[in-house]
Amino acid sequence: MDIPSPKPRARALSVSELNHQVRHLLEVSFLQVWVEGEISSFSRPASGHWYFTLKDAKSQVKCAMFRGNNQRVRTPPKEGDQVLVRGKVTLYENRGDYQIIAEAMEPAGLGALQQAFDALKLKLQSEGMFDAERKKPVPTLPKHIGVITSATGAAIHDILTVLKRRCPGIPVTLYPASVQGNAAAGEIVNAIQAAERHGVADVLIIGRGGGSLEDLWPFNEEKVARAIAACSLPTVSAVGHEVDFSIADFVADFRAPTPSAAAEHLAPDQSAWIRTLEQQSSRLEGITRRLLARLQEQVSGLGGRLRDPRRELQNHHQRLDDLESRLKSSFAQQLQARSQTLSQQQVRLANQSPRRQLADNRNRVSQLKEQLFRELHWQLNEQRDRLGHAAQSLQLVSPLATLGRGYAIVSTRRQPVIRDASRLKPGDEINARLGHGNIDATVTAIHSSLLPSDDDIEPS
Repeated sequence: MDIPSPKPRARALSVSELNHQVRHLLEVSFLQVWVEGEISSFSRPASGHWYFTLKDAKSQVKCAMFRGNNQRVRTPPKEGDQVLVRGKVTLYENRGDYQIIAEAMEPAGLGALQQAFDALKLKLQSEGMFDAERKKPVPTLPKHIGVITSATGAAIHDILTVLKRRCPGIPVTLYPASVQGNAAAGEIVNAIQAAERHGVADVLIIGRGGGSLEDLWPFNEEKVARAIAACSLPTVSAVGHEVDFSIADFVADFRAPTPSAAAEHLAPDQSAWIRTLEQQSSRLEGITRRLLARLQEQVSGLGGRLRDPRRELQNHHQRLDDLESRLKSSFAQQLQARSQTLSQQQVRLANQSPRRQLADNRNRVSQLKEQLFRELHWQLNEQRDRLGHAAQSLQLVSPLATLGRGYAIVSTRRQPVIRDASRLKPGDEINARLGHGNIDATVTAIHSSLLPSDDDIEPS
């Protein structure tokens, strides 16, 4: 019995080959998708990449957003945020995980850019930056126009074309700046500050051509708005098309719907000026003719009234001679009066000479000195007489005079004057002062009845 040989099996795929084919199939089938969902399991490692899960009530899908793309997201997401993600569907072959590589992200519902626009608009409006009172008037005839836009964009071409057509005599200075991309806002701010430092322009046009909200976003940046508000020059915002509005439009001193419209507004119409100048020139010519005719009539009338110049010169000569004579007479009178005044001043000066005054003062001093000596001599004699009388009066009441009449003053060491004998006792040492000299003695006996009272020995 023959045994049938087994059928050859198809070659088996390796896991890597299978995942590679699935990845290719997913990427070809889904070139780019928008997916809405809630963020969960959000992580941000040191590499700067974002890894998260996007889920709804029934399913979930893993997502990755690499650093180059997530840097363009204005508000980093957080757990629970409902977002819209634009990206490519693919497969992470190493783990066989189906995922989305996100390229853009914005909040679900109202777009992130529109939310940021409305938030900044409300903030600046609350600060009064949109108020008409703070806006500067734009010159009707600018002497020099500064333009802040891209050097290669259509806006500068449109502005120059309009200015050349309407008023080519107005000079224009371009302060180039990027008007799209992440670096554009900083370059616009630097260009505004450079125009102020340059100091030649008296008005600035700030703008660019049309585009999406994302394209026009540099003109919705807060630092650009504040730079426009702080600019000392009048500013004209000309961003996008007529239907486009930016934060710069609200902050600027004047909003033009397009760059061309900004140039139209600032530049006067040269042809209208020429017509106006021609009309004014014609009017001026007519006025000049009438004025010349009137002046000619006045000259003719004055010519008949004009006298002979030689006669006028003779009158002037005679007038000069008369004035010269009066001047000489007046000068002589003044000279004589000044001479008399000088003589009088010399006499007064001689009377008030320091030498004379010094001699008078010396005589006065001598007289006062003699008078002083007389007064001193008289007062000295008078004081001597008064001193003699006082000495005599003092002698009369002096204790020494009493002692001279035979009395004595008795004292002890403890008592300077003894008036009562009862204060002594036999054996006490006493001192008796006489009219001439002292006596030291010792008490041997006391006879109180024989002694006179104190009043009898009191000096008179």
